Amino acid sequence: MFLPRSSGTTVGSAVVLALASVSPVSAGTSAEESPRPADPASPQAPGPAGADKSIGFYVGKNLTADGSVLIGGFGHEPSSHWLEIVDRRRHPQDAMITVGATEEASIPGRLTEIPQVDETAKYITMNYSEFAGFPAPLTNGGLNEHQVAARDIWSPSREELVEMTPTPQEGPQYSDLSRIAMERATSAREAVEIVGGLIDEYGYTTYGGNSHLFADENEGWVLVEFAGGEGLWAAERLGPDDVRVSYPGYIRDFPVDFAGDPDFMGSKNLVSFAEEQGWFDADGRQTIDLQEVYGAPFPGPPGNDEKAPFRYPPRLEDELRKLAPVRLEDMLRMVRDPRWSDDRSGYGQVAALRDDLANPDLATLWVAPTAAVTAPYIPWHIGARTIPPEYSQHRYLTSGAAANFMDPDHAHLEATRYPVRTFKRLMYYTCEHPRVFLGEVTRALEGFEARTLDRLGGVEDDARRAYEAGDAAEARGLLTDFSTTRAMDALALGEYLVDDVERRTKQRWGIRMPDETPPEGSTSESTSMNPNLVGEDVVVPRDRVNCDMGDGWAEGSTVDRQGTYGDPGAVPDYRVADGDQGGPAWPWGLGGAAGGLLVGAAAVYWLRRNSA
Repeated sequence: MFLPRSSGTTVGSAVVLALASVSPVSAGTSAEESPRPADPASPQAPGPAGADKSIGFYVGKNLTADGSVLIGGFGHEPSSHWLEIVDRRRHPQDAMITVGATEEASIPGRLTEIPQVDETAKYITMNYSEFAGFPAPLTNGGLNEHQVAARDIWSPSREELVEMTPTPQEGPQYSDLSRIAMERATSAREAVEIVGGLIDEYGYTTYGGNSHLFADENEGWVLVEFAGGEGLWAAERLGPDDVRVSYPGYIRDFPVDFAGDPDFMGSKNLVSFAEEQGWFDADGRQTIDLQEVYGAPFPGPPGNDEKAPFRYPPRLEDELRKLAPVRLEDMLRMVRDPRWSDDRSGYGQVAALRDDLANPDLATLWVAPTAAVTAPYIPWHIGARTIPPEYSQHRYLTSGAAANFMDPDHAHLEATRYPVRTFKRLMYYTCEHPRVFLGEVTRALEGFEARTLDRLGGVEDDARRAYEAGDAAEARGLLTDFSTTRAMDALALGEYLVDDVERRTKQRWGIRMPDETPPEGSTSESTSMNPNLVGEDVVVPRDRVNCDMGDGWAEGSTVDRQGTYGDPGAVPDYRVADGDQGGPAWPWGLGGAAGGLLVGAAAVYWLRRNSA
């Protein structure tokens, strides 16, 4: 269990820590903790390329505990990530935006320009820095001031479509479409209309197929864009009694005659192109199975690799239905689930979209700064004005950082702590010995979020009263201060947990060192070999750093653990005695002890000199 952090350290314990830091480290596992057993149901051969990328969850308002629409998920990118609150902006009439991809993309593209609208909406998003050939900053969506939420999810098209995609391709790509939807949409339906209209007019740049999950306080929509260069897209409405797990994004039964149907939209050639290719015969058919005709087979069919990380969407949708009535906490936990929240998960996002908001500024996006399996969620309101510098862009995991010096204009920001790095360290330590640490870390994070929820209502009430009194500045200040304080508390908690887990790891096992054999003739050690996991698209995903115990946590799945969320008493005392939220207290104790020894030695010297 986590121990309270003290404000100082005795000389003896400081010496122990100092010795521990230079002691030889072991590569083995103690008898007290057996290695995780191999999952007998996991595939022994590589699965389909990218078979467990981004994920999205939707639950209609009739199936939630408070009547809100719930949407959650994350992107699966290993690059740097940072939070951004983008204000509403006006643009010149001739303003243009650059869209598309470069020749460096897996399917080479050409950058083009399309017109920007006169005014764009305020929105909250997580940006990231890397996808080959797709210019940064990239985004998978977020939440805008009209309470439209978006998730971008992989959706591989059938191989023939990928192969027939012309090069260089042109038109907006997935990130362009996600950002534009956040900038312009006032409803989930309008997001689909905007994205579909852009594809119809300007084309579509793809990496092999993609999808979006849009939602507002009333409904959701799944939109799938297919590869092939034919502008193929389709969208299906999700109602108040629906659940959907996009893993990948998919649409099954779709009306052959969908024109004018309020629950479906698509490109004009959606059915006719399939007929031209001989993939579908519409004669006598009322519907077309778009997943079967245009998509790739679902990874993880039932009975094949149920325990493997390749997940089968219908099975997960059954899990969501078992949770009904679903609470916000259930969705937070679903996104955090170790089955998919691992080293490739860039962040965690959840929105509870409500139709009873006292003010639009109270719309909230819960964001974990990196994979939520070992990172806490922080609520950010649309009314918030700023974020802490620590949560802005840093060079850790950013493309080009290793080949370039620091731009002095960004150096002061770079000097701040970076939550992504902190919580990545926590993940790497925790996932090395998950049976010992994962349960404790999860309880600490969920307890922290329970404290946040306990305080959130009061802050929102205060903000509501300020809005009603006509003092929007005061209300936005309250919302900003609350999220900023919780964000910095989250970082302090993360630093505490890392220190604690690191200390216990070193005491119990030591640090396991790489066992890679250097090339013949090399004088380098294994620690100087390439630390990157090579061939991400062909290796079994469980080769990545993960904490999956076979079906999530050792304590059971999200369904098994429903109703146990959030014990504030499980949160360790992560603050030092004087209330500082900085780093570990022991270095200051060590410094104080050293200073005390020097003062004492000087006093002894002075007494001896004067007594002589």
